[in-house]
Amino acid sequence: MAEWDASLDHVIPSSLLPPFWAKFLVGFASLVCFARSYDGDFVFDDSEAIVNNKDLRAETPLGDLWHHDFWGSRLSSNTSHKSYRPLTVLTFRMNYYLSGGFHPVSFHVVNIALHGGVCVLLVDVFSVLFGGLQYTSRGRRLNLAPRSSLLAALLFAVHPVHTECVAGVVGRADLLGALFFLLSFLGYCKAFRETNKEGTHSTFWVLLSILLGAMAMLCKEQGITVLGLNAIFDILVIGKLNVLEIVRKLLRKDRSLESPGMLRTGGLLFRMTLLALGGAGVLYVRWKIMGTGPPAFTEVDNPASFADSVLVRAINYNYYYSLNAWLLLCPWWLCFDWSMGCIPLIKSVGDWRVIALAALWFCLIGLICQALCSEDSHKRRILTLGLGFLIIPFLPASNLFFRVGFVVAERVLYLPSAGYCMLLTFGFAALSKHTKKKKLIAALILGILFLNTLRCVVRSGEWRSEDHLFRSALSVCPLNAKVHYNVGKNLADKGNQTAAIRYYREAVRLNPKYVHAMNNLGNILKERNELQEAEELLSLAVQIQPDFAAAWMNLGIVQNSLKRFQAAEQSYRTAIKHRRKYPDCYYNLGRLYADLNRHVDALNAWRNATVLKPEHSLAWNNMIILLDNTGNLAQAEAVGREALELIPNDHSLMFSLANVLGKSQKYKESEALFLKAIKAHPNTASYHGNLAVLYHRWGHLDLAKKHYEISLRLDPTASGTKENYGLLRRKLEQMQKKNV
Repeated sequence: MAEWDASLDHVIPSSLLPPFWAKFLVGFASLVCFARSYDGDFVFDDSEAIVNNKDLRAETPLGDLWHHDFWGSRLSSNTSHKSYRPLTVLTFRMNYYLSGGFHPVSFHVVNIALHGGVCVLLVDVFSVLFGGLQYTSRGRRLNLAPRSSLLAALLFAVHPVHTECVAGVVGRADLLGALFFLLSFLGYCKAFRETNKEGTHSTFWVLLSILLGAMAMLCKEQGITVLGLNAIFDILVIGKLNVLEIVRKLLRKDRSLESPGMLRTGGLLFRMTLLALGGAGVLYVRWKIMGTGPPAFTEVDNPASFADSVLVRAINYNYYYSLNAWLLLCPWWLCFDWSMGCIPLIKSVGDWRVIALAALWFCLIGLICQALCSEDSHKRRILTLGLGFLIIPFLPASNLFFRVGFVVAERVLYLPSAGYCMLLTFGFAALSKHTKKKKLIAALILGILFLNTLRCVVRSGEWRSEDHLFRSALSVCPLNAKVHYNVGKNLADKGNQTAAIRYYREAVRLNPKYVHAMNNLGNILKERNELQEAEELLSLAVQIQPDFAAAWMNLGIVQNSLKRFQAAEQSYRTAIKHRRKYPDCYYNLGRLYADLNRHVDALNAWRNATVLKPEHSLAWNNMIILLDNTGNLAQAEAVGREALELIPNDHSLMFSLANVLGKSQKYKESEALFLKAIKAHPNTASYHGNLAVLYHRWGHLDLAKKHYEISLRLDPTASGTKENYGLLRRKLEQMQKKNV
């Protein structure tokens, strides 16, 4: 390998070869690429996996993490995503605790640091993969390929396809999985430190490697594939298996094949047995914990997997592989989501995109032939290990063993890209060895490193906010309905309903069965009082997906606005049937009953809402107001006090209870609550107006006059306040005349 490594001496200066400086350079390069994302927001999947995940909060017992999926749902639930990553969720919880809440900076800093750690570890991993495993008499591992290992690690550190894993906080699963993956591999290498006896190994390090592989799997499912890489490494590097020689002996029917030297000690068989049993045991435990079967994905998530024809499935799967390969080769067109029509299905071999499949397999078969049949043992080993590192970690995402919930996902290329960087480095070394234009090769390598670094910086900026992230995808995947949906949702959250409607309509046009886009569009139309179209959209959504509880509830709201009360009640009931714990639906059902003067039913519905969600301020408020309006002041007061105990800083509850206390002539307590509400929201006209009414009743006329005037300054159109203020002024004038 020394000859291959030396061919890169014009690219990697000797001053960078000492381990410390090599690792420092790699770590620094990784920091430069992704430092821009440190102050980004929580974007895309971060909302569900972090902000809305109750497993991060202190009130959730730590033990629950081992029974929940990555998103906080119980694994036994039929709706669970089945992504079991408790160690990753544990680090999120630690982030939340140490930073004192959901502050994105601390989460992003940890991700950037983890990527730097992975890159530094890869310097050691690549030195083993390129240079082999040799130790000094003192047990110190030798780096026989310092230039190759440094260049491969640099290529990995600055690869733009990693942006999703580093800049998106949920990408920590891939970062942690890769970290333990590499530690497992290096631990397996430690098992062979005693090289003075052939075939000796440390069982402790082999078992520790299996344990680290299990920890990698508890961070991200593909982490378990390290055991496969360890096996290949053991067979090729430790066992020195020569496939070419075995094939030749088979062809010659050589009897020496019956007792291969690598198996004489039994050490290799023992280690393979340990790896197989360890992997099978870990997978069995994972399967038992998962409970029910695999997650149920829809056709829009992975359309090829739903194709009836085996040929169509095979062609499209291979096309997806070629797209992944292209992202590694040319990571310029990156997208946060590649589903929902972004990549149209190939339905016949006449599709021109089949050329990409042919190109992929032409390259792979060429590399495999060289890996198996080359006369150069170093070349065989490097190509086989590089292909192993490229392919083995990708297998869980390949659709070969089970259906996955995506078409292409940049995050799953985090580990396989290490194999790609290894093969690319070897290619540069081979090219440099056989050409005299070494400066041109050096310029090409430096150009790739510079352009990739620049792309990482730009892409990290796009991941800092949802607005930039979603809009960046419009040019890459204009046919992706989810991209238009997310742009629309982001605009709607910012209050730009007109623009949001345009993007939601485009999402529905691209995917006529996109029920979430229909639901959100229906909501906006409902708010704009375009009730007929809203009802049509929501009715279509529940027709397509009958268990879509949110759409049923929104349909009920629209029907209520259209005075179709019976249909509205039926829609609310259907929503609750599909989602039993649905406090917002109970709240809206209560509003329907209140409109129908079914006061007992309304109170019961709102009570159900507060039982399911004790902090449901609107439900508490409506109960207090309804009881107040129907003259049940004592009951209204009791409900108000109960609500304030649960939500002590809610100014609207203070206001409602203050009104009740004022009517009950508990003026002092009522005044205190009004003043607290005003302190929280000093510019709310009704707070000042009702406090003025209290003072008016109480006989504190000067204070009443003061707050009437403040209220009218804030809202000059308030007719009730104007009338009361007029009464007060007349009373003050009469009192002044009497005094005169």
